[in-house]
Amino acid sequence: MTLLALSVAQLGRGLRTGAFTAEDVTRAALDRIAALDGAVHAFIRVEEEAAIAAARQVDAELRAGHDRGLLHGIPYATKDIYNVAGLPTTCHSRLRLDHVAAADAAVTARLREGGAVLLGKLATFEFALGGTSFDLPFPPARNPWNLTHIPGGSSSGSAAAVAAGYLRVATASCTSGSIRGPAAWCGVAGLKPSFGRVSRRGVFPLSWTMDHCGPIARSVEDAAIALQVMAGHDPLDPGSINRPVPDYTVGLERGVRGLHIGVPRDFFEDLPSMTADARAGIAGTLARLRSEGAVVRDVALPDLARFIACSRVIMAAESFAIHRRDLARHLDDYGEVAAGRFIQGAGISAADYLDAQRLRGSLAAAVDAALRENNVLVTAISLATAPSFRSQLGPVSWPLQASPFNVSGHPALSVPIGLGCDGLPLAVQIVGRPFDEAGVLRVGRAIERMSGWDLLPLPKVPAP
Repeated sequence: MTLLALSVAQLGRGLRTGAFTAEDVTRAALDRIAALDGAVHAFIRVEEEAAIAAARQVDAELRAGHDRGLLHGIPYATKDIYNVAGLPTTCHSRLRLDHVAAADAAVTARLREGGAVLLGKLATFEFALGGTSFDLPFPPARNPWNLTHIPGGSSSGSAAAVAAGYLRVATASCTSGSIRGPAAWCGVAGLKPSFGRVSRRGVFPLSWTMDHCGPIARSVEDAAIALQVMAGHDPLDPGSINRPVPDYTVGLERGVRGLHIGVPRDFFEDLPSMTADARAGIAGTLARLRSEGAVVRDVALPDLARFIACSRVIMAAESFAIHRRDLARHLDDYGEVAAGRFIQGAGISAADYLDAQRLRGSLAAAVDAALRENNVLVTAISLATAPSFRSQLGPVSWPLQASPFNVSGHPALSVPIGLGCDGLPLAVQIVGRPFDEAGVLRVGRAIERMSGWDLLPLPKVPAP
């Protein structure tokens, strides 16, 4: 675990000074996966030979003085809705077991060009929607903090792999909380960038107008470094926005003194699903922000139920449009949960969909208005720790608050703040102005440091 405990920045420095090699790091990661993933099930495919070959190439390049940047030689893995040329993109579904990608997704290509070492493909919910399911071709990922509990989804394998200490960075995607939800429940950092900041090309869609791609990482700094490589304009993605990509590592340690932080307290304060642990965690976080010089004040946003309803209508309509032919021809090949959720979209009329899109504009404007007088918003993400598999709670019933900022498109980060009384992670959410991921990461890093989370050891995962 010595090498795997190092941050991305520390690994990068060690690779460049010759303290260890990319092959050393890659073999350490592969050894840990082999030892533990029979219990966690974060991976559905490990590319051991290809990863070692890629690591050896990295070592040769660094010896020759060819440095590809911040992720050169850093192991990562990718959610299995991202295309990797020559590998299956199964989307965790029987319908796609034989689908082999002809080309890399845009993010995969950026990571490859940056010298990152791909370890394999990670578990997801079926087509990034249907889970947690046991009737699929691969078992569901489990929460490394307690294997009887779910890791969240749909980026379940991404969060579980990082939390289990296999690697520091994984790719993920988010349509109504699929980055921040599993990150919160697995005790890692999950960043949903602004809509349009990271290309979705080559990533199997769930909802064209709400899908976001971003990193799940062991720390806020690791997430910043990953975003640095993943971000950038892609003219082949219609949703991509041509905006300069700043250096996300600059200013991470500036703290929060003088920042104005808004709290949409009505979102979470009186909800019956919010536990005492989660309520105390948010209160403690806000108190620490004040103690370090931030101005913290309540803000008003439209009712949470309006955001949730808007999200569900848009996602149901768009996901049904994507899957309608396969649902008609191959319904029995879907898992029960995914089929049931996709079919709901058949009942959404054109008028319903257009009304939801119009509502979406006004909701995004309300978030913009709250952020005009505040640098960021700090709010709940997990109202409770991860439920157990036995709870049988479906995603629409999960105590999470992530979908409002997929609706609005604002950047949002989940950052851990401690453990609940059940020993499972708690987290809060930071939301920023459009394309101010740097500001979100700055506040997230301050919260991470103040909570002491970055000093806690990884969970002790029992061997299978």
